[in-house]
Amino acid sequence: MTLNHRSPGLFRFFRLLLAVTTLLAATGLRADSSDKYLARFETCEAILREFQDDPQVALPPFVLKNARALVIVNQIQGGLVLGVQFGYGTMLVRRADGSWSIPVLVKVGGAGFGLQLGGQRAEAIYVFNEETAPRIIFDKRFNIDIDARAVAGPHTYEPEKLTTEMLGYPVLVYGRGQGYYAGVAVTAGWIDRHDSVNQAYYKTTYSTPELLYGKEVAPTAGVRPLMDFVTQITR
Repeated sequence: MTLNHRSPGLFRFFRLLLAVTTLLAATGLRADSSDKYLARFETCEAILREFQDDPQVALPPFVLKNARALVIVNQIQGGLVLGVQFGYGTMLVRRADGSWSIPVLVKVGGAGFGLQLGGQRAEAIYVFNEETAPRIIFDKRFNIDIDARAVAGPHTYEPEKLTTEMLGYPVLVYGRGQGYYAGVAVTAGWIDRHDSVNQAYYKTTYSTPELLYGKEVAPTAGVRPLMDFVTQITR
């Protein structure tokens, strides 16, 4: 299903459908792994598009143009039945030639900011302003505020807050929810590599660093819309 030029309402319906599919999989009704992982990429694409369609949370063009890596986070807190936290994200890096890598899936957690639906879901965009910070996950789990300082980033509607000092932070975080003001320190959240799912989806033995910074693995048709959208908004 192509997500280009879809209405925000359709995005919300599509994401709800994907969330239901994920919960069913957790209870034993498992879909083909390739389809399941593609659904995660598509959910993250929908999140990014929704952010950019909403003036209250949209990322400014200059922030995106300066980005060295993006991580789109989707974290779900299970209810009384499941009682577990399920989180994943999609990561892309800007390569030395200016092009964007193929997206990889990563494990995420601890993101208490921007909670929605009664604290059941957190969606966020991490913007990395330097090349060294995203490489930390090659060796260990990346912890927000411990491995790199992070603050809530300025939005499109508040250009006066887009300062050189703000862009000097290694990570800018964009989320939804009250009290999420530009410059507020973000002290929770982590990202970790997930080689097994990426190898299963791309049908390769290459690891996360090789997928991000190498060009041996071609993007699938399923992730191409996300790559094209990221390229479009970061020019």
